[in-house]
Amino acid sequence: MGRSAINSYRDLKVWQDAMVLAEACYEQTRTFPREEMFGLTSQIRRAAASVAANIAEGHGRETSGSFVQFLRMSQGSLKELETHVILSGRVGILAWDKVDRLLERSDELGKMLRALIRSLQTIRPGREGSDQ
Repeated sequence: MGRSAINSYRDLKVWQDAMVLAEACYEQTRTFPREEMFGLTSQIRRAAASVAANIAEGHGRETSGSFVQFLRMSQGSLKELETHVILSGRVGILAWDKVDRLLERSDELGKMLRALIRSLQTIRPGREGSDQ
């Protein structure tokens, strides 16, 4: 019912917020030391982009079960992102106030992902692992 108004993954608030978080991560990593280009800079950017990409890819699948699997991958990428952001603070590359802001956004996005997963499982209980 609520999904009929969604014509594209771009209409999903969770995807839109994931993109905002990814943009913020790109912005924050611009100031990272050059020697981190293939280290934390790359890891943070990849994890952040992966959150939104998995939401989009899952939305394009034919079953709600497949979508749920991709949303769970987004959750994993989100936790990976949080870990890299925290490490950036711990090693002194990113100021703690910026770490906290990114973690707050990540936390909100995590709540949205969990809510979406629950709603999809309610629509078709028992189909969350099915691809048929």
